[in-house]
Amino acid sequence: MTDVRVRFAPSPTGMFHVGGARSALFNWALAEQSGGRFVLRIEDTDAARNRPEWTAGIISALAWIGISGDSPYFEGPYFQSAYEAQHREAAALLRKDGRAYHCTCTREDVKARTGSEHQGYDGHCRDLGLTEGALRFRTPDEGVTVVEDALRGTVEFPNDAMEDFVIARGDGSPLFVLANVVDDVEMRITHVVRGEEHFSNTPKQQLLWRALGHTPPIWAHLPVIVNEKRQKLSKRRDKVALESYRDEGYLAEAMVNYLMLLGWGPGDDREIMPWSDMVPLFSLKNVNLSPAFFDEKKLRAFNGEYIRALPLDIFIDRCAPWLDPAWDRETFTRVAELAQTRVAVLSEITANVDFLFLPEPIHDQPSWDKAMKPGAADILSGYASRLETVNWDPESLKTALEEVGAEHGLKLGKAQAPVRVAITGRTVGLPLFESIEVLGRERTLDRLHTALAKLS
Repeated sequence: MTDVRVRFAPSPTGMFHVGGARSALFNWALAEQSGGRFVLRIEDTDAARNRPEWTAGIISALAWIGISGDSPYFEGPYFQSAYEAQHREAAALLRKDGRAYHCTCTREDVKARTGSEHQGYDGHCRDLGLTEGALRFRTPDEGVTVVEDALRGTVEFPNDAMEDFVIARGDGSPLFVLANVVDDVEMRITHVVRGEEHFSNTPKQQLLWRALGHTPPIWAHLPVIVNEKRQKLSKRRDKVALESYRDEGYLAEAMVNYLMLLGWGPGDDREIMPWSDMVPLFSLKNVNLSPAFFDEKKLRAFNGEYIRALPLDIFIDRCAPWLDPAWDRETFTRVAELAQTRVAVLSEITANVDFLFLPEPIHDQPSWDKAMKPGAADILSGYASRLETVNWDPESLKTALEEVGAEHGLKLGKAQAPVRVAITGRTVGLPLFESIEVLGRERTLDRLHTALAKLS
């Protein structure tokens, strides 16, 4: 295991999929536990769909989950487009050795000969000796191609069921199936750990490995990730962009922990565990082939656990991107410990504390209508009167409202609803009386009087 070389080879054609992040982390764990190398290769040969910002997004997203050039296990990034000469050289070698041949057939030609548009290529050009056209790999006519998969065991693919597949276009430019293998050979990849959607390509790639004179890598195809309806995660239907979770305020360590458990487990009942604990325990043998359910509610719960475990000063620093720079850090620090126990993602911090910094709270109509029932004005007026002279500490503030509520036959829970909305603008939030203490007497009374004016 000391010379393990794994690779992660995404295409820069969109946001970074959480399924890709899971594959990257499994590869990263193998590289780190063995002292090997994780090779990042950007497969950028689809010029029509590639964008530089997608490449930057991949590198940034990987760095967010701890995979970057700051580690001695990281190598790259390499770009597939830089290796086109090697791809063409490999195609020429296969043609010279008789392992590939030129073909000028179109789909219409094959359909006309076979009578079916679903029929695979029929080998028409195999022995015509053409010198132009697309280049097809000559698959064996008999026997089987045996793929040893670290998760699935021995899988046999009948060779007579595989058509002679195209490895280069008519203009000589290589197709993915060839470029992928040549790159893996050039980069001395020992383990290919990827999603199971690539499994059907594996016998073709294994044939190419051997045709080029090399021993295939260890294959491992990870289980598909599905949504709550047990459908494969789709970027058109599901929330799958890793960047979206990062920008919403999920912690990288929580995301890493959760993704690692999609198909793998440490062998005990633990779920919340740091990366340093997972790496020595990780093994492909413990990967479950059943579809892995991406449960956003569970991820959210994981994130809440990690947020609550942060040292308070670190929590305050992590909240900074969601706080207005003009907001007073000292004031936020006074309520940070209360907020830390109530947010599941960091972006929720804004709604919890903005009332402390805004000139007036934002009263959304549904919250206002819910809280300002008949009798609300009496509660606000009575509480405002008591706040003129009450001691300014949470317990005294609470007792004062309990007394006002009792005068009107209300328990504290009912009495504090209009007060909370008047002061914070929301029906839920941080503990009310601790919030009032931080807001201060003058501002609290101003807000109660403003709400009373609005009610009248």
